[in-house]
Amino acid sequence: MFIDTHTHYYDEWFGEEGPAAVRRALDAGVEVMLQADVDSRERDRMLSLGARFPGVLRHMLGLYPGSVREDWKEEIDAWLAHLDGSVVAIGEIGLDYHEDITYKEEQKEALRVQLELAAEHSLPVDIHLRDAWEELFRILEDCRHLHLRGCLHCFSGSYEIYERARRCGDFSVGIGGVVTFRNSRLAETVSRIPLEHILLETDCPYLAPVPHRGERNESAFLPLIAEKIAACKGLDPATVARETTLNARRMFAL
Repeated sequence: MFIDTHTHYYDEWFGEEGPAAVRRALDAGVEVMLQADVDSRERDRMLSLGARFPGVLRHMLGLYPGSVREDWKEEIDAWLAHLDGSVVAIGEIGLDYHEDITYKEEQKEALRVQLELAAEHSLPVDIHLRDAWEELFRILEDCRHLHLRGCLHCFSGSYEIYERARRCGDFSVGIGGVVTFRNSRLAETVSRIPLEHILLETDCPYLAPVPHRGERNESAFLPLIAEKIAACKGLDPATVARETTLNARRMFAL
């Protein structure tokens, strides 16, 4: 069995196909799928879809860095209103300077606040990061006293970055379809990262693995990612499936 630790089945790319894709994932052996939160504009769709698949679609709460604007405090208050025992993590939160740095300072403030809230509620964090590693590490190093745990979502960094993250808290890496791409250096990095610190994810509907690259992604493709990781590490795919499932259960208290 598998656990997909990062999905967006409520995304517009799925349209009305979200429930059918969830059922295909179940048929493929994916028993739990975690939905990452973005902002108040999409949250109701996420929660509504999750209610249709209790125990299968679990959800996080958080403000995505690309959604941070002047009203970021109100946005955080909005997700706090939904915080209850069903929430598995605070995410996806982080920093994203890839396309726009207009709200760079606000992103950093919002991240710090959400890390503190995660610690206050004893929840792991799911971190999105693009083009801001040094800024992220400055914040994580400042927050060591919070004893954070969580996942570096869609990890594409080096082994040295993985090691640095481990020094800041109990962090694992989320490995998705990118590891299957022909020119990706991630496979070499994955071969060095201990399996106990690896989580499987798709980030569906984005970043579909080979041979589905360019298509709409879904959790039914998760076994392809597990097979690639197994090949990188010289392991049996069943071992990767079993151990990453245990990792996800421990990290997210599933």
